[in-house]
Amino acid sequence: MSGPEQLTGTDELRLAIEACGYFPALIFDSVMLSLGEEAMVSYVVQHEPTITPDGIHRHVTVAVLTPTRLIINHTDDADATVGFGAQAASTSEVVGLRRVASVSLSRIVNEPSRYRPDGASVQEALLTVAWGFASRIDLEPATCDNPDCDADHGLTGQLVGDDLVLRMSSDADGAQGVDQLVRFGLALQHSTNIA
Repeated sequence: MSGPEQLTGTDELRLAIEACGYFPALIFDSVMLSLGEEAMVSYVVQHEPTITPDGIHRHVTVAVLTPTRLIINHTDDADATVGFGAQAASTSEVVGLRRVASVSLSRIVNEPSRYRPDGASVQEALLTVAWGFASRIDLEPATCDNPDCDADHGLTGQLVGDDLVLRMSSDADGAQGVDQLVRFGLALQHSTNIA
């Protein structure tokens, strides 16, 4: 009698994409086309539905780490062309690991005095990856040390690289989703040679 079949990384990725319930064949095929014959080191799948007065808009991000590349696939609703039903756009971006400039992984825990290294107390994770393609400027009014001053001191801010930002919480994505994001973020940090 044979034991249960072991799933491959590709099978696990396919099941994670299917669990989102949003055009899984399209998303999986798009990711596999970009992956090609290269091995997969780690992956994360994030499903972000947005409810608006027009209805529910869905967005799925799949990030795949290989020994040499970071593959990011975004699939979301597209405006339907007249005469066609629902449409989706699936876009894959590929970044060489040597181009990754920064990988920031934040883990948010409740009751940090009770933190356990097994990761069970991590409630939320935030992964920010920068390679210089996109950035944002966070601005706020500049102030001085004089509390009575009412002069306009202009603006101050910082330029923040955030080509990829993924956030998961145990409330919205489940503990497994948070754990998967942390594992992916750590694998990416260990794979990049940031100098």
